[in-house]
Amino acid sequence: MFDKIELSYEYDDLEPYIDAETVNIHYNKHLQGYVNNLNKILKGYDNLTKGKTLEQILLNVGSFPQEIRQNIINQGGGVINHNLYFYILSPKPKLKPEGSLLYEINNTFGNIENLKIQLTNLTISQFGSGYGFLVKDMNGKLSIHKTLNQNSPISDGLTPILCIDVWEHAYYLKYKNLRADYVKNIWNVIDWGKIENLYENYII
Repeated sequence: MFDKIELSYEYDDLEPYIDAETVNIHYNKHLQGYVNNLNKILKGYDNLTKGKTLEQILLNVGSFPQEIRQNIINQGGGVINHNLYFYILSPKPKLKPEGSLLYEINNTFGNIENLKIQLTNLTISQFGSGYGFLVKDMNGKLSIHKTLNQNSPISDGLTPILCIDVWEHAYYLKYKNLRADYVKNIWNVIDWGKIENLYENYII
């Protein structure tokens, strides 16, 4: 059975950037819905899921029957993308990366501000529902990606370490149609300490 991440903050702790009602509904309704649906889909496939992480399942979705593969991608991506999104947010975030992550950011993007500008613009440009990601490959090289719906970079063999959700349920109660304002403001609650941990320790 897979589950949603336990929040390390209260629903209103991310205000004024993300409102309490949005966090509550996003976490308890949308994310929980993906968790429930994923576990329902995988019921009866213990031979394919036992001992496997959700990352391993998404990376090897071809081992499942054809008729449920897209559902696994949709619901599994909904769980893993949201868990990452909620994990990297913090009311008292570390606002600048250090160490090996900062070195790789500077090497790839020039500096942290260039990365933020590029990922912000890429994320805002996502047509319809989806996400913006900072990912690393197996050699620790960084790149930015956007995905449609609940697709995850994991399916392409990449490890996501930063995720910005641009489904309307992530921002519409507060920002209405102003997606760009939401994406620009979310940097105020993105915790680079957590992203450093993922960069150094998280491998699919």
